[in-house]
Amino acid sequence: MAVLKASVIIFCLLLSISISVANADVEVDDATADDEGAEDTEFVQDEESVLVLTNDNFDSVVNKHETILVEFYAPWCGHCKSLAPEYAAAAAALLENDPPVALGKVDATVHTELAQRFEVQGYPTLRFFKNGKDYEYDGPRFKDGIVEFMQKIAKPDWAPEPEAVITLTKDDFDEVTENEEIMIVEFYAPWCGHCKRLAPIYEKAAKQMKKNDPPVIFAKVDATKDSELASRFGVTGYPTLKIFKKGRPFEYKGERNSEYDFISAVTKYMGDGAKEIFSLKMLKDVFPPDDITVVGFFQNAEDPGIQSYKDVADELRDDYKFGITFDEASRKAYKVNPGSVVVFNAERFYTKFEAKWHVLSVKDDTTVAEVKRFVESHQVPLVGHYAKDQVKRYDTLRPLCLVFYTVNFSFDYRDVTQMWRNKIAAIAKNYPDITFAVADDEEYANLMIDFGLGDSGEEMNFGLIGSDGKKYGMEPMEEFDSEAISEFLDSFKKGKLKPFIKSQRAPKKQSGPVTVVVGNTFEQIVKDSKKDVLIELYAPWCGHCKKLEPAYAALAKKLKKEKNLVIAKMDATANDMPDEYKAEGFPTIYFAPSNKKDQPLKYDGGREVDDFEKYLKKHATVSFSNAAKEEL
Repeated sequence: MAVLKASVIIFCLLLSISISVANADVEVDDATADDEGAEDTEFVQDEESVLVLTNDNFDSVVNKHETILVEFYAPWCGHCKSLAPEYAAAAAALLENDPPVALGKVDATVHTELAQRFEVQGYPTLRFFKNGKDYEYDGPRFKDGIVEFMQKIAKPDWAPEPEAVITLTKDDFDEVTENEEIMIVEFYAPWCGHCKRLAPIYEKAAKQMKKNDPPVIFAKVDATKDSELASRFGVTGYPTLKIFKKGRPFEYKGERNSEYDFISAVTKYMGDGAKEIFSLKMLKDVFPPDDITVVGFFQNAEDPGIQSYKDVADELRDDYKFGITFDEASRKAYKVNPGSVVVFNAERFYTKFEAKWHVLSVKDDTTVAEVKRFVESHQVPLVGHYAKDQVKRYDTLRPLCLVFYTVNFSFDYRDVTQMWRNKIAAIAKNYPDITFAVADDEEYANLMIDFGLGDSGEEMNFGLIGSDGKKYGMEPMEEFDSEAISEFLDSFKKGKLKPFIKSQRAPKKQSGPVTVVVGNTFEQIVKDSKKDVLIELYAPWCGHCKKLEPAYAALAKKLKKEKNLVIAKMDATANDMPDEYKAEGFPTIYFAPSNKKDQPLKYDGGREVDDFEKYLKKHATVSFSNAAKEEL
């Protein structure tokens, strides 16, 4: 019995020791596993000395390095491929720097969250980080240049240059703008994505113009803080840019894609928009043969109304030719009094049915708007030329009657061109509410198609654009017939003409899940007051449209049982649509609710099936079944 008890005790002791050892082994293994896990999280792959950064390791790596340069790239990008060997060579060299500088890269097509976070718009995009704060890299893109640039950044005493763009508030705005001969101001909102993207471009331009002689100030105003300033200058969206000349504001009309766009736009405003004319001979030499000339006749620089005229000349200097004269002989030659603004018609387009020039008397209380309105009301002759440099001007004038024939003002053809133009002018004088212009039928063959005149075959054709943008083509004439032309114009004024609608042939049967709309079926399908309609306006060549196609078709298929909802598409390059459904880029998508067909909602949401479906459920009027609506 004693031997048995001893055996049991020994067995228990051995079992206890075995369990302890096993537990110890497990604890050791767990610890080892933890250590290995820690190593895994700290491990960062590198390729040719360049750290490979991802969504998971980006912040830890950037914060670990005092100075690091990061490239956001796309594998297919040719510029990225060209940069790669230079970037790798710079990375290897900078590892030896004192202190070392790291170079990293992010595949922006995979790690899209990082690309969005740093607003990557193109490839490659480079940004450097100093103590965790990021800056735009605008240095060289070859090995030695990258090395030299980053060595400067790596120095302990490096600090970013002060912003060249100054910040204005309501407290100093008037003082600064009124003291500067010329400057530019951006009204922005801190949360605005467009403003954020513009900021580095605007800053670069500011740095360049700071070196100008004399320097030109670039300023910004936080419109969300100084809302009174924003309201004072009519700011309704962000960013809004204004040019200021001695405190007087002008709309910024330049491009915004690069610093050079800003520099060019601001430079144009330097000096006076109206060039001084010193003699009658000089005045006559100023007139271009094919466009209006605007001249201010004054006695001296303090005349009433002169500032309003100068302001208009500054604002519209890109649109018209402006002059100013204090010469008495010039005033007498044209029989005008001091304080007169005169619009001279182009000599080429003068006819006996119109005045050679138009006069506005300006006074102390004459406003800029009044002068501007006067100039614009006489910007085209009775029958002008719908030429490339004039299209922008004519496209603001409605109704517009275009006369298509062989228009050629060269020496050999100008007599015939002018003969027909004068015949048209004899008709145009009776229709002062319609603008007339001649257009070359070869140059504007595509436009003739929009009026249904593409296969006319006649030497002269008439097309008319109404105030609502609808187009009307006149039945072709075998020979010039003044009565027929007048009858066409009278019918238009009485609303008796039927507009021409450019349209593809409507499909005999809707074969796919997405309803195909053409110009001739737009009213019938899209404007059906019993149905809600989502319509995509696309272009056959548009890559974004092709990318959208599968999701759009899947949406239509999913919702095909909703009888009061139509998912539709139309080729906007081959079909006309009403003005309220205008395609502003491709694809443009509109939602036409059953109760507001003339006020469609422009869709600007996500482009996945779920995004569209949520939007449609939210905005549906008669579209969704009760079961679908109960899900809301």
